[in-house]
Amino acid sequence: MCAIAGIFDLYRQPDIDAGLLQRMTDVQAHRGPDDSGTHREPGVGLGHRRLAIIDLKSGQQPLFNEDHTVVVVYNGEIYNFPALKRELEQFGHVFHTHCDTEVIVHAWEQWGERCVQHFRGMFAFGLWDRKQQALFLARDRLGVKPLHYALLDDGQLVFASEMKALLAHSRVRRELDPLAVEDYFAYGYIPEPRTIFRQIRKLEPGHTLLVRKGSSPGLPKRYWDVPFKPHRLVSTEHAADELVARLREAVAIRLVAEVPLGAFLSGGVDSSAVVAMMAQQSAQPVNTCSIAFADAQFDESPYAQMVAERYATNHHSERVEQHDADLIDQLAVLYDEPFADSSALPTYRVCELARRRVTVALSGDGGDENLAGYRRYRWHMHEERFRAMLPLSLRKPVFGTLGRMYPKADWAPRPLRAKTTFEGLARDSVAAYFHGVSIMSDPMRAKLFSPSLRRNIGQYRAVEVLRRHAAACPADDALSLVQYLDLKTYLPGDILTKVDRASMAHGLEVRVPLLDHQLVEWISGLPPSLKLQRGVGKFLFKKGLEPYLPEEILYRDKMGFSVPLADWFRGPLGPRLQRCLNSPVLADCGLFNLAYARELVAQHQSGRRDHSAPLWSLMMFESFLRQTLQAPTLSTERQAA
Repeated sequence: MCAIAGIFDLYRQPDIDAGLLQRMTDVQAHRGPDDSGTHREPGVGLGHRRLAIIDLKSGQQPLFNEDHTVVVVYNGEIYNFPALKRELEQFGHVFHTHCDTEVIVHAWEQWGERCVQHFRGMFAFGLWDRKQQALFLARDRLGVKPLHYALLDDGQLVFASEMKALLAHSRVRRELDPLAVEDYFAYGYIPEPRTIFRQIRKLEPGHTLLVRKGSSPGLPKRYWDVPFKPHRLVSTEHAADELVARLREAVAIRLVAEVPLGAFLSGGVDSSAVVAMMAQQSAQPVNTCSIAFADAQFDESPYAQMVAERYATNHHSERVEQHDADLIDQLAVLYDEPFADSSALPTYRVCELARRRVTVALSGDGGDENLAGYRRYRWHMHEERFRAMLPLSLRKPVFGTLGRMYPKADWAPRPLRAKTTFEGLARDSVAAYFHGVSIMSDPMRAKLFSPSLRRNIGQYRAVEVLRRHAAACPADDALSLVQYLDLKTYLPGDILTKVDRASMAHGLEVRVPLLDHQLVEWISGLPPSLKLQRGVGKFLFKKGLEPYLPEEILYRDKMGFSVPLADWFRGPLGPRLQRCLNSPVLADCGLFNLAYARELVAQHQSGRRDHSAPLWSLMMFESFLRQTLQAPTLSTERQAA
């Protein structure tokens, strides 16, 4: 893995500030500790930090074509580069290295913007074509690798892997985006393309951006989407075998490296499946790593040990303790913007553990979104059956009233939380799903936000993120719709962001075979009944894995990769929470109603409510303000949702 940075002046040909370009590059040194390089010419500057994985001797960047008219800085791995190299050589292109980076410049020369259609892998890159006077930015289909950019007031476009590189530029404004604040306290992260800063954007997964000298930047262009094109299946058994075969191939192409390689092993279905496929294709024991918790309710380490013993892996496990909450401030700096997934704590630790032994690790991320593994899919489909019985015009008044009247019972099992069910039935499908995944409801956010913040948010609501994607969904069934929404929001905005920043903090490359785009395309075409059947998520996947994994792994209740946050806030994190509420930066920012925040704390610590997710999100926001911004400002300009 690597880090990239760049400066492009749209209208002039100034000398690019060498010191600024170096600072933008070096602030991301953790992503690429092995090497660095920059290139400058009038109006253009490119920077790169390298984590050497393939072609250790000659893969330095920025990398050029033969006549030095095309240059690229790139973060990622293109797994089909040997085949692409042979194809491009038949067109007459001459290669001087054995690394995948050089494929990009020649593919651009051969196919232009369509070059990304030929790449199989994870990538984010910036490419400058001197002849065409064009800068081309691209991000991989599922968003495994990040890419941020900003258009400055003076006509410069700056881009980088992480926002901290853009913030190294003095002319990048640090105005907070009120709509991003609304999104954050709804989702716990800020979905693409928005960031916490109004001027900075994320290039969305499966998109490119072409900027030509002398022209204003257009809108990013989508080049890929999840197709959900139905297959003709011979039988369930045949489909299960093909799914496993496709996973095996996706794992195989990710085993190419000139450095030590291993895998994360949580003990869940997805990581266990990846390890099983690796073990069958490796001559040496697979290096595996897992995290344990003292609380058995959250501890999957015995299941990880079970898989490790079955495949005789070289297994290592460490325990996450309560004092690991001291990582809060470190995580706030690492993620560059508020990020409220508390599993970032164990993710950071498992990456730290893995990096002591390997430079590349395979993970099982993406299986829940692809194969309908989340419990919330099951509940959503239960509610969908009820929603189909009555029109919204009848459901809304009836169930809305019941939802308001019924007491809230956070402590109860999901089937007994009738208030949540009634509230879901009173909404349309997208709004109901949003209500289910939100960490704070609309009324809670309205109470937490100050009057000035509510005015700046205006009529915008975070559910519009999901509505935008729902309007573009190519599937017409309820299950595929919510999977599509997660593939567009939760997967890149939360899961992949969490893993990328945590792994790159330790100079560790993480590869995700379950997000191979060819595998994702094929899985999307499976009938929904083969993904979620009789309450069993990942139904087809589990059937196919029965020869490889024990029943205790495949069919036990899903635990998830989480921490006992509710108990921590009633114990060792209680004082930290009080300090957060008394923080001057939280009081001075003018964004929150701190009296309501204290009410949430009192309800949580008394045991009457579980407000752990909202309180964690507030704590992470305070840490972000305190460490990232000296004097935060809130943008009050009107903007489109």
